[in-house]
Amino acid sequence: MSTLLTTNDQRPATPSAYTLGELMVSTAAREIRDGEVVFVGMRLPLIAFVVAKRTHAPDAVGLFENGVIRATPAPELIYTMADPPNILGATQCLDMLGVMSLLQSGRVHLGFLGAAEVDRFGNLNSTEVRGPKGITRLPGSGGACDIASLAQRFIVLLEHTKQRLPERVSFLTSPGNGDGKGWRQRVGLPRGGPAAAITTKAVLRFDANGEAHLASVHPGVDLEDVQANTGWKLRIADDLRQTPTPSAEELKAIREYDKESFWTSL
Repeated sequence: MSTLLTTNDQRPATPSAYTLGELMVSTAAREIRDGEVVFVGMRLPLIAFVVAKRTHAPDAVGLFENGVIRATPAPELIYTMADPPNILGATQCLDMLGVMSLLQSGRVHLGFLGAAEVDRFGNLNSTEVRGPKGITRLPGSGGACDIASLAQRFIVLLEHTKQRLPERVSFLTSPGNGDGKGWRQRVGLPRGGPAAAITTKAVLRFDANGEAHLASVHPGVDLEDVQANTGWKLRIADDLRQTPTPSAEELKAIREYDKESFWTSL
């Protein structure tokens, strides 16, 4: 039986169905290993942290850029990282410098990021994009450059379009692998780099040369669709597979936390 992907804000009626947002959340959650310290962020990564904690990574610890550290997820859904439920029961409430110092000391295993553009080598742009109407200014780095530079690895989530996945970003806000193998070491970044890009169509991973390749395609998505919506000739893994669907346990965790599908209605 095929699994249904929906793109509206109504959850599928049958237990075996799931939204695209829920697929991306479960995929992101599996990237979190037990006992890891993770920069969580908001939107889908927030729910991914909840799923990981309730399934395979009960000892993971979540960090938020505003200084909050949590050994347990917030007791209810939050919409900004400063919402009172995220403060209630927190392990620690520090300042931004307090959590960022964990990056500097190499104690952050994984960071989740978003971006307007991600290129062939995992570099991120969240500063400005150029289009038919000229330059559009964006919010900028926030803590993303720090996380991309100093975490042991990072993962980016984004929409899969040719505009969002150019061969080279139009502005390098946060470093991935620069121009390829050895670039991070040459510029003095001691560790880390992109581990995966989880998109609305597929999962890209990065090889020893620092270049992205297609690792899995989401159910119901054609390989040709992925290739046509990528801004460079995307290499394909020898063991290309279908992205695993969310398990019943993962869906239960998602839907109990995001009851109104606020973050997961993609």
